[in-house]
Amino acid sequence: MQLTPGALDGLRIIDLTTVIMGPFATATLADLGADVIKVENLEGDMSRSVGAQRHAGMSALTMNLQRNKRSIALDLASEDGQQILDDLVRDADVLVTNLRPRSRVKLGLTYERLAQINSGLVLCTAQAYGSGTDYRDYPAYDDIVQAASGAAKLSELIDGEPRYAPYVIADKVVGLYIVIAILTAAMEKTRTGLGQEVDVPMVDAMIGFNLVEHFGGHTFAPAEGNFGWARVLTPERAPHRTADGWICIMPYSAKNWNDFFTLASRNDMVHNPRYATVNDRHRHMGELLSAIGEITPRRTTMEWLAQCESLGIPASGLLDLSNAHEDPYVLSQELITRREHPSEGEYYATRTPFAMSRTPVVFNRHAPQLGEDTFPILEELGYSADRIQALTDASVVTAISPTAASS
Repeated sequence: MQLTPGALDGLRIIDLTTVIMGPFATATLADLGADVIKVENLEGDMSRSVGAQRHAGMSALTMNLQRNKRSIALDLASEDGQQILDDLVRDADVLVTNLRPRSRVKLGLTYERLAQINSGLVLCTAQAYGSGTDYRDYPAYDDIVQAASGAAKLSELIDGEPRYAPYVIADKVVGLYIVIAILTAAMEKTRTGLGQEVDVPMVDAMIGFNLVEHFGGHTFAPAEGNFGWARVLTPERAPHRTADGWICIMPYSAKNWNDFFTLASRNDMVHNPRYATVNDRHRHMGELLSAIGEITPRRTTMEWLAQCESLGIPASGLLDLSNAHEDPYVLSQELITRREHPSEGEYYATRTPFAMSRTPVVFNRHAPQLGEDTFPILEELGYSADRIQALTDASVVTAISPTAASS
């Protein structure tokens, strides 16, 4: 197969992650050209069986989170499986895993041992809490991290009820932190030739992420104001009804607000000293948003969009994500493309949303079936066809023969 090189061409990553956070991170790196070898157990990543699918093991999550990767299926608890992983580590730049420390030790995935095999290896670990803390082996998924990082409690400041975000925000945000951490360590390695251990605890990452705007006056000791970003903690902060649907109108500058209220013939709100500065507006954001909500039903969404655009007032309609693949902007940016998978047929593929002039994001491989690349990967490591067949017969690996894979 002729591959299109990307910006990370030559970077080899061993992916020992599961579900969403880790696979999202490694899919991003694979889109940028890294050679990502997805190491799965003989049953496959849990996400292969979650949600919609046409054939067993090829779920909707798998179709996009495992794109551009190669799959090798190993029994890591076996001696031979451990040897294969060690052989993979020997030629790798990065190994990333979201196994908890106790499980990593059991499988020999400690930095001290792996560095003896490959001193240039970057070991990136990512689990709920820091690897060096007493919390290190606590199990956690996205909702737990939203709770433990304070994200769920922020809603309490709006209407008195804590709640979770309607998407796995911790998995995806921390996935991006994993990408940053790996690229940083890989760049440092180009200078020194040495690897290192990198730990990306989910709760730590999300606490910092949540505090960016909300720490507010509590940034100072003693506090110089309230905790929380008032503008986004206002109960009235929600899309507004129009004559035929919904809209987000978000005046921000003093000119935006005055132009909007002039357009709406609300002269009482124009140049009102109560809303003169950005801090004044944030303090009284509920009043301002309520006023918008009283005005917007007078016109259609398209009418408001046209008038806001003419005045430079930020505004947008609401995208229905279930039909995002039909949206003109999404289509123009090729954020979602229709593709033909060898075994799963037509499907919609997302992409990492970067635009790079010289080394663009690549799409080299559809998501592989479990163990689809075991045979060629082991051949690259010097294993003979007979040895691979013996490992398959002994249930150490799942390997699809080259003839079956090409048919």
